Amino acid sequence: MQPKKNGIYTPKFVLICLSSLFFSASYNMLIPELPSYLSSLGGAKYIGLIIALFTLTAGVSRPFSGKLTDTVGRKPVMLFGAMVCLVCGLFYPVLTTVYGFLLLRLFHGFSTGFTPTAASTFVSDVVPKERLGEAMGIQGIAFSTGLALGPALGSYIKLYFSYSVLFYSSSIVAFLALVLILNLKETLPKKERFRLGILKISKNDIIAFEALPPAIITFLAYVGFGVILTLIPDWTAAVGFVNKGVFFIVFTVSSLLVRFMAGRFSDRYGREKVIVVGLVLLLIALSVIGYVNTKSGLLIGASIYGLAMGIMSPAINAWTIDLSRPKQKGKAMATMYIALETSIGLGALCSGWYYQEAIQRIPVIMYSCAGLALLGVGYILLLKRNNIAKY
Repeated sequence: MQPKKNGIYTPKFVLICLSSLFFSASYNMLIPELPSYLSSLGGAKYIGLIIALFTLTAGVSRPFSGKLTDTVGRKPVMLFGAMVCLVCGLFYPVLTTVYGFLLLRLFHGFSTGFTPTAASTFVSDVVPKERLGEAMGIQGIAFSTGLALGPALGSYIKLYFSYSVLFYSSSIVAFLALVLILNLKETLPKKERFRLGILKISKNDIIAFEALPPAIITFLAYVGFGVILTLIPDWTAAVGFVNKGVFFIVFTVSSLLVRFMAGRFSDRYGREKVIVVGLVLLLIALSVIGYVNTKSGLLIGASIYGLAMGIMSPAINAWTIDLSRPKQKGKAMATMYIALETSIGLGALCSGWYYQEAIQRIPVIMYSCAGLALLGVGYILLLKRNNIAKY
């Protein structure tokens, strides 16, 4: 359902970007403070599960969100994810045991399992195909702004108020995202009424094989992000930062600076060239983060990491849509997101298991993730040499 003109700044596009900002801020504002909160409950040894459980349900729900996006509509799927964020924020102060907290993290993952899948598909519906990379970059800017503002705001609220106020604030921000989504007009031309039978998933509904190349690159690139989410709060504290969200601020500002142009470049020069540049920067960033143990060094690493992710993200999203079948864009995006959630979850789980609050182990973990980025470069070059997957 493409707009008639070549422009992308329509009311629908602006609304989806704003809702992405608030949705992202809602759950990301909790990230810097959750390790210390879990420790205060007596669950320090479960730190790796904070992200792993969240991404587990996000990944498991992707086939369902992809199918529902292609059948019931983009809007209901986005609404469900935002509602999950709102409800979870209200229950964190109530379920104050370790297992209650972990159960909530498991449920909270449904939010990102649903909303981003439908939001990316919605964007592809309302912008011209030749400007898809640019549009994905702009929506990524909105999402990343929430990623930056959320942790900074969350750490500020915890510093001056309490965990309960932090959790309730997360719900309020999710509510704002919900209101914005409600004002969107559905873009799926032929919708079906929801029925329980739609939730029946066959093996053919799980993976869009045409979208495997971007899914593989996503997996290799985002293991490091799971590590970052799990270990950076402790790493920033170890080098002397009081606000644990400072890394995410620098990372996201850096990402914002490049996303707009990176999306345009992927439209003009091809997805693979842009992604290779991003992977090389990712390799450098993770090596710097692991090697340095000073404030300035960590901020330099955060800046390069932001550039890397800002360059890759819109290109990967647009590449996924490029390779998708017209009536199965939700399924293709879900496939890419399954890879994303799996990699983030494994990165968080494995790093948390190996870390065990031993700061000196963090560099080894970062170098391992840099090695995966190098594998990603090799995979792209292999695809290009063998002329596999046109993008």
